[in-house]
Amino acid sequence: MSQTEHRRARPEVSVIIPVYNEEAGLRALFERLYPALDALGADYEVIFINDGSRDKSAALLAEQFRTRPDTTRVILLNGNYGQHMAILAGFEQSRGDIVLTLDADLQNPPEEIGKLVNKMREGFDYVGTIRMQRRDSLWRRKASRAMNRLRERITRIKMTDQGCMLRAYSRHIIDTINRCGEINTFIPALAYTFSQNPVEIEVAHEERFAGESKYSLYSLIRLNFDLVTGFSVVPLQWLSFIGVILSMGSAGLFVLLLIRRFIIGAEVQGVFTLFAITFFLLGVIIFALGLLGEYIGRIYQQVRARPRYLVQTILEQRDGETVAGAPRQSVVQAVQPAQTIDQGPTR
Repeated sequence: MSQTEHRRARPEVSVIIPVYNEEAGLRALFERLYPALDALGADYEVIFINDGSRDKSAALLAEQFRTRPDTTRVILLNGNYGQHMAILAGFEQSRGDIVLTLDADLQNPPEEIGKLVNKMREGFDYVGTIRMQRRDSLWRRKASRAMNRLRERITRIKMTDQGCMLRAYSRHIIDTINRCGEINTFIPALAYTFSQNPVEIEVAHEERFAGESKYSLYSLIRLNFDLVTGFSVVPLQWLSFIGVILSMGSAGLFVLLLIRRFIIGAEVQGVFTLFAITFFLLGVIIFALGLLGEYIGRIYQQVRARPRYLVQTILEQRDGETVAGAPRQSVVQAVQPAQTIDQGPTR
């Protein structure tokens, strides 16, 4: 293999960008992303993952691939699997020694990529980021700060700003993540558990260029449940501790009511106190069942061994020729390699 072919096979930098209904902002992303990467002075590749977009995002990505086939690849998933699954699909196809993730909404400026690459070149294997002067709403900033504190206390994973997806990972971390078969996961936290020399830096943050955030309140709650239950059993331990305390309290209350019954006699008003205590205990029981169900649900999803995502088409350049075909390797162990197809994307 010549040196040129080797550089093409193993670029220094891979940039993974999940895309879901970002038609309005993609051209602006292209105009800023490629000059920022050209300024690095390194071989690079950009991998866009279309996560089942229902607008014209797939067509715009295909157009950009035709414009820069030497540095661009496009992965078209056959449905919407979520941001983290789309990123995992990009990790599976990445080849760079330094792998970065970037959102397509331009809230994290592409011009900040150079900061992360320079830090990685200093010998760090994981570069987290902290958004300066966040442009999100007040409630979202407050909720994010509260969840950060709760998550760090439960999981012992230290990330100052867990919501920023502009991050950089070394090749060995990406290879380790690719060997994991988790159905529900939070990539920055998972990578942190594998890192040996992590660091965090501050990066700029801008308002969303176009469209609306794809994360609803429910999605954010769901994501944090995945983060907490996927990396710690502390909630179950807390639940056991609460159960012991309530059992001791209930036993004490029973003794108190029994003594009161024989000394003072029956008290009608005490019925309402018992109702209040009963409803409180029912609430604790329902919460406990929900928490147990969360862990059991994760086990259920995992033992089914279904594929985390399915790749419809990959647009890439092989041996100087443009190719649109199915992936040449399985996306997870449970999926057999698909046959190469000749037709282009159908989305």
